Amino acid sequence: MPRYQPEPAYRHGSAAATAVLLINLGTPAAPTGQAVRAYLKEFLSDPRVVEIPRAVWWLILNGIILNVRPRRSAEKYASVWTAEGSPLKVHVERQSRLLRGFLGQAGHRVVVDYAMRYGQPSIPVTLARLKAEGCTRMLLLPLYPQYSATTTATAFDAAGAWLQSVRNQPELRMVRSFADHPGYIAALAASVREHWANRGRPASAYRLVMSFHGLPRYTLDKGDPYHCECHKTGRLLAEALGLAAEQYQICFQSRFGRAEWLQPYTVATLKKLAKQGVQRVDVICPGFPADCLETLEEIAIEGRSEFMQAGGEEYYYLPCLNERDDWIHALAGLAANHLQGWPTQTAPDAASLEMSALRARALGASC
Repeated sequence: MPRYQPEPAYRHGSAAATAVLLINLGTPAAPTGQAVRAYLKEFLSDPRVVEIPRAVWWLILNGIILNVRPRRSAEKYASVWTAEGSPLKVHVERQSRLLRGFLGQAGHRVVVDYAMRYGQPSIPVTLARLKAEGCTRMLLLPLYPQYSATTTATAFDAAGAWLQSVRNQPELRMVRSFADHPGYIAALAASVREHWANRGRPASAYRLVMSFHGLPRYTLDKGDPYHCECHKTGRLLAEALGLAAEQYQICFQSRFGRAEWLQPYTVATLKKLAKQGVQRVDVICPGFPADCLETLEEIAIEGRSEFMQAGGEEYYYLPCLNERDDWIHALAGLAANHLQGWPTQTAPDAASLEMSALRARALGASC
């Protein structure tokens, strides 16, 4: 028999609430070897993330990776850690607060919160809390513009696992991806135009480099649409900016291990461009709606070093969308589209609640 979580006492006539839950990958609790090890163990133990035989991977993960990588990664996290904590968590928390305000201004009375797939606050704990607060309708919005089984799907897996422990389940909706959402593309394009307005736009010896997070090549071969959705985002962004094919480059970062990953690789691309005589690159990471270790350290710091050492002259990293008004507005529009049909725009007045309570008491004997 399934073991269900204890259900809160049901109150007849209580108004049901709707929640929007932003979901991101996660972050260590602190920039320390111990905290990074705990985070990496949870992350890299997910069979969606690493698709090799479990027994083989267990030996590699526990025998090598978790004994070597945490210390190195902790040093990198420390280089970008802020007084408020992890950059990723700080930005996602701010995004959730701003989204609540934008939706409220549009007339949607919803609860907005955030959760992390790995680390805290976890998806199951957050969903349980929202349910306890009276949310019977929940929209899950993973902050992964391009769908992948390694990111979006595993977030849905965590939500599904939580549902298995719930007797009185809420209604769930899920946003699969938004790689071509007009508001998202427009916000990216606006951020580039603002950068050009401040730094100028060279007529020659220049590239706009669009760096997406990498995945093993086998994910594409097995049918994961991530690679295609990244290229679609890149193409739409280039079109919005009026760039010709030779003026921008799509590439993939964060390669891990010896297996082939999606190509071209970002670091190799930056070196190649410099050696070809490209004097300036502007690097944007469209797949990351919030700045994190992979953008602030790997691209803004390491990427700059690689390009300059290879002979480049100017290197600019464009921050992620983070808390830009146009991005939060786009996010609100995306959420609103998926909230259609749910009663979020008009809160029940006192008379309606009283009438519901009277009907509930009249029907109480048959409930």
